[in-house]
Amino acid sequence: MEDLKEHILQATIDVFKEKGIKFTMDDIAKKLSISKKTIYTVTKNKNSLINEMVKYSFERIKTSEQEVLQNETLSTLDKLIQLLSVLPEGYKDLDLASLYDLKEKYPQAYKEVEKGLETGWESTIALLEQGKEEGVIRDINIPIFKAMFEASLERFFKRDVLKGNHLSYSEGLECVVEILVEGIKK
Repeated sequence: MEDLKEHILQATIDVFKEKGIKFTMDDIAKKLSISKKTIYTVTKNKNSLINEMVKYSFERIKTSEQEVLQNETLSTLDKLIQLLSVLPEGYKDLDLASLYDLKEKYPQAYKEVEKGLETGWESTIALLEQGKEEGVIRDINIPIFKAMFEASLERFFKRDVLKGNHLSYSEGLECVVEILVEGIKK
């Protein structure tokens, strides 16, 4: 049952990337070559599925973050760069503006997006502190750094700045990380 749920969640992400919130349960069933009835064995409705998709996405991001943190071949600065720009492979083409669309029709899912962006900073803060101790980054105000990073991501959701500049979310994220990290490097 867990494998089925994961396949459905991954298909939901894929279909969401293509169609945004306008996807249907039929789209997911077609993508997986299964019946809608099968989908409803793991979720009760589209709203529930979208909530699960958001949670699943952030769980995958946290897993990717752990891989970065456990990579002993990376320097503190390299870990920081990778941690700030971590996205699981299948998420690189995701139109994050679509996530902002959740706010109106799926407010619970949007709250999960906000929660996912605002929490889980402990590892990043620890790396920033470690970088300061090692002398590879300047003595910065970490809460301000965090606020600047979060505001940049939120701006990607709410504006067409990425589309207008023909950038994917991962390309925009890479630019933000480069600018912020270059600004704090010693």
